Amino acid sequence: MSELTALAFHLAAPIRDIEETRTFYVDILGCGQGREADSWIDFDFFGHQLSFHVKPQELTDITANDVDGKNVPVRHFGAVLTWDHWHKLAAKLTDLQTEFVIDPYIRFKGEVGEQATMFFYDPSGNALEFKAFKDPNQIFAR
Repeated sequence: MSELTALAFHLAAPIRDIEETRTFYVDILGCGQGREADSWIDFDFFGHQLSFHVKPQELTDITANDVDGKNVPVRHFGAVLTWDHWHKLAAKLTDLQTEFVIDPYIRFKGEVGEQATMFFYDPSGNALEFKAFKDPNQIFAR
């Protein structure tokens, strides 16, 4: 473990439009909104700072890599949720008829490292993965 400690992780990414981004991250994912200006907006992304900059020319197609026979977007970010919260979010997104890149499913079911995962895109095409570990002690297991 690093000797440095951080208060939160910071990630910045491009978007097309502030309003559609606000609606998605606040209304659908439940993130709190932070500061904003004409060309950028911040969110409390599960305790971390997520900054989006209006820069549509920076949006590019995301390539995929084969993982367990599924096409995982190589460039992605997300959060590790508790088992119960992951299932609630998966149900909410399913009810909203979210178009998943990878539908919610359980990897390594019944094994050490059992985890739930799902992939989908935000309105600007940024790939997100939300996952949960049945045993949270497995998050950083080798």
